[in-house]
Amino acid sequence: MKPIVIKYVIPVITVLVLSLALVFPSPAADEPSPDPTGSSTGGIADIVGASAGAPTADDIKAMEAAEPLAAKVGDAVGKNRVAINTVWTLVCGFLVMFMQAGFAMAETGFTRAKNAGHTMAMNFMVYGLGMLGFWVCGFALQMGGAGPFATLGGGGVLNAEFTLELFGKEFGLFGTKGFFLSGGTYDVAVFTMFLFQMVFMDTTATIPTGSMAERWSFKSFVVYALLVGAVIYPLYANWVWGGGWLSKLGSNFGLGHGHVDFAGSSVVHLTGGVLALVGAKMLGPRLGKFSKDGTPNAIPGHHIPMAVVGCFILAFGWFGFNAGSSLAGTDLRIGVIAVNTMLAGAAGSFSAMIYMWLRYRKPDISMAANGLLAGLVAITAPCAFVTAPAAVLIGLIAGLLLCGAVFFVERTLKIDDPVGAVSVHGVNGAWGVFALGLFADGTYGDALNGVEGAVTGLFYGDASQLAAQCIGILANIIYVGLIGYIVFKLLDVTIGLRVDPEHEAEGLDQYEVAVIAYPDFNIRSSPR
Repeated sequence: MKPIVIKYVIPVITVLVLSLALVFPSPAADEPSPDPTGSSTGGIADIVGASAGAPTADDIKAMEAAEPLAAKVGDAVGKNRVAINTVWTLVCGFLVMFMQAGFAMAETGFTRAKNAGHTMAMNFMVYGLGMLGFWVCGFALQMGGAGPFATLGGGGVLNAEFTLELFGKEFGLFGTKGFFLSGGTYDVAVFTMFLFQMVFMDTTATIPTGSMAERWSFKSFVVYALLVGAVIYPLYANWVWGGGWLSKLGSNFGLGHGHVDFAGSSVVHLTGGVLALVGAKMLGPRLGKFSKDGTPNAIPGHHIPMAVVGCFILAFGWFGFNAGSSLAGTDLRIGVIAVNTMLAGAAGSFSAMIYMWLRYRKPDISMAANGLLAGLVAITAPCAFVTAPAAVLIGLIAGLLLCGAVFFVERTLKIDDPVGAVSVHGVNGAWGVFALGLFADGTYGDALNGVEGAVTGLFYGDASQLAAQCIGILANIIYVGLIGYIVFKLLDVTIGLRVDPEHEAEGLDQYEVAVIAYPDFNIRSSPR
């Protein structure tokens, strides 16, 4: 594997980054200065978050001259506000990072013992590999033009977005500052944002490891993990969160507040779900999954308690995922966001359990656990904009969509998805974004994406918001589906996407990774 990485991956990424550095030169001397220590970040101008009501530089100078004590108190208050928001954002980022343990346990538990070490290895290494790709160029492509960050008191150095002018409007495509976290972006607010955005990217990156488990070659996984953090994820994330064209559908074309995704139903989960669908389709099913007549055969996971604990860990980390996306511990809406998150997850597990109970006369704990995740995925976009009853309804629908999608993917599309990743993340990622366009109640989100007024959905009087949500869903499916197909196809024809059938039958722990998960047990098996 090492020669392959040296021959293909490192040169491609190096050429890409150096090309971008040549095309987009260093900032001029009169641009905002980075603050690597935080000593100059936060002050009286941040009392209300550097918004339209914040004091101007002239106001501050006048206050310092006329009321020096009040100016000092105001400066301390603004500094503390930024400090609280920074700590909140970092702690929530740590929670999201811990979700990787939940993914590892859930995916490993839902697959077979002979591949447990391999599945764990992918979930472990996608963290580091994706992060390095994101550090090299992914963060710059996503957030290079997104600054400043009002709640964090800085980040103005991220002020370069590559745009195209169409129909007399600017369409942002990707950022151009922040490669290697260098070039004038050595700044506390930028680094805080990097950590928080990186763990979101990592969630996306790990979703296909579940749908492609038990037959994905580790060497092709390594290349994928680098590319998803460097290029695949950041471009769509820029369009929604980095000031790109989807976020400007409102200010440019009057479509609500543009495509709104508070915490990632589309940016994270739909992206991961589409990649999971394309990857699983190209890999083909596991040996023995389908009979000759196309009938699917059950391949039970080896450790359901492990999988359930993994889902609980994911639910715990989701509080950082959703409430943390406020980027502000001083934004008291985080209480509403957290409760909506809980309720939707509970509703998703309930409806999935009841559906399976009624249909098969017994509750299915694995489907209920995935129902919990489905509800959480669905509430991720609208969590800040909806009421508690709407959150429960969104979760109930998510659990039902999960069950229907699992059977559709397996029985109709003939795609083998061992953990239900396509249904959990893809289908319910799209549902969550759509639900925002329906249920946003107009109480939160004033001036989001540069549009006056709060975010309002169809049922509260703004059909244009739903239109923006649908455009974002369609753009994701087209872009991610296309780039996912290209990446997986190139990997397949160069280094091989799938393991040898003999190795798959014996177990990937035996042939793909150095450590066997259960060496004291004979867990190898032959294909059916």
